[in-house]
Amino acid sequence: FVSWFIFAGYCRWVFNGLERQLRQKDVDEGYLTAQYHRLIVRFSVLAIFLFALAIYLCNLKYWLQMVPGFEKFAVLQGTLALSLFFFYLSTIWYCAYSVYKTMFGATITRRSFIRSNLKFNIPILFPWMVLAAIYDLIALSPWSGPGGTLNTVGGQIIFFTCFLALLMIFLPGIIQYWWGCKPLGLSDKAMELKAFLRNSGFKYRGLLNWPIFEGRMMTAGIMGIVPRYRYILITDSLLEILSIDELKAVIAHEIGHAKYRHLLYYVLFFIGFMMLSFGLSDLFFYLLYNQPFLMEMISSQDSQAINLFYLIFSIPMLISIFIYFRYVMGFFMRNFERQADLYSAETIGTPEYTIRSLEKIAYLGGKSRDLPSWHHFSVRQRVECLNKALSDPGLLKRHNRFMAVSFFIYLICMCGLGYFLNFSTTKQQMAYSMIEKALNQKLENEPDNITIYKNLAMVYFQMDRYLDSINTYENIIALDPDQAECLNNLAWIFVTVPRKELRDERRGLDLAKKAVSLKKSPVFLDTLAEAYYVNGFIPEAKKAIKEAITLSIENRDYYKKQLTKYSTSGN
Repeated sequence: FVSWFIFAGYCRWVFNGLERQLRQKDVDEGYLTAQYHRLIVRFSVLAIFLFALAIYLCNLKYWLQMVPGFEKFAVLQGTLALSLFFFYLSTIWYCAYSVYKTMFGATITRRSFIRSNLKFNIPILFPWMVLAAIYDLIALSPWSGPGGTLNTVGGQIIFFTCFLALLMIFLPGIIQYWWGCKPLGLSDKAMELKAFLRNSGFKYRGLLNWPIFEGRMMTAGIMGIVPRYRYILITDSLLEILSIDELKAVIAHEIGHAKYRHLLYYVLFFIGFMMLSFGLSDLFFYLLYNQPFLMEMISSQDSQAINLFYLIFSIPMLISIFIYFRYVMGFFMRNFERQADLYSAETIGTPEYTIRSLEKIAYLGGKSRDLPSWHHFSVRQRVECLNKALSDPGLLKRHNRFMAVSFFIYLICMCGLGYFLNFSTTKQQMAYSMIEKALNQKLENEPDNITIYKNLAMVYFQMDRYLDSINTYENIIALDPDQAECLNNLAWIFVTVPRKELRDERRGLDLAKKAVSLKKSPVFLDTLAEAYYVNGFIPEAKKAIKEAITLSIENRDYYKKQLTKYSTSGN
């Protein structure tokens, strides 16, 4: 709570300073509007940081799991934790209210301002809440075993893709209910807009009044991929300030989003980030773990040290989220808006009404004509593009081609990065390198621990470091000459290793014989058969592999192929 008091005091002090500037004469209101929006973003980022501190340094998850009934349900833990984050956001909105009221001439109360912000932003969590609830149910089901499909990267990607596709179909109906949207009614403007939509041949579920911020926000939007669950939203203030022709231009803009399937692209962008995040989380973990100081931190039994490690780990993940959504997805969102603007101008037959609607919104919205955002070009940039369309009829087609090429480049990059980060040998090598360091660190404290040596030898083998694997197995045999598994593995390396200078077929055969004498298993008999084969003892190889087939329950097809190989060689 100390951090919250400091945060609240800082917010109050900064916004009070901005309000004083706003009341001065000869002030650039456009600059102050931009400053207001920058402060909201800056404090939101600070709220994320404080929320992360609460999770990792204050061990928030531990305390949430102490709540009766919460320990098995991540959705309950997450919802309660996120309420803390929204408490920080509500603090920002509480302190920003006076500036908002003065700057935009708002008549809503502070309570309504905070409530409207909550209602507007909480639907962002709906997909996560449904997904977390599904995972909780799966965790309680028989499908939750370690070998289950959902525990693989590919399985999670397929599941998340299907889930997101279904959610994008049905979620708009839930959100419009959450926001309290109602049909526009039978006003003259509403009837004109419905006739315009009907004449355009555009299919949708409903044209709704959007009561967000008590309808005083000047905006419109569209939700839904399929027509049955597609809604067009428009606020009261926008209906009041725009003429019917300007409103038609706004509706044509929203139709453009549906025509070019922008909402579907957003689904693909989220899937793309999910593919990256799986790989990036592993990559960042391996890179951090390979730092000696951080490796000691995560290997310790101190919960505070472990939480600090994960706090450090969250920083590059948050940076990657910021870069992806701010610059990659932001690039497409800005250009999708431009595409919709140009479509509106073409549909109406002139960009005049689209320009007039943009200029009115800019003027009445606090003189923010030159203020861009991460997902919209500034009004000035949008108007300049529309004016250019007057003298350049082919601008829309060229922009469509530009977007197609841009998305094709994005798709290639995402597929390449997704494969590299999730399925490439580089990732596997990094994982083995991390395990190697951890095992070597343990060996410093337990130099005679044979189990650690076994694991290390297997890691070296998987990394194709055959000489290190041989030396490690030699150390094990020196400590315990009757380690059958190690005798067998070392024998296999000596008779099959790709580097011929490391081969020792004769010793491999001796080791394989000793392993089988200690434990007669199909795996060991297979090694013995291979050792006989490479030493030229074909009948003995066939006899050993036949015995492996007799004893085997699994891998019988492999052993039969080995028998065919030996039989063919014998002939």
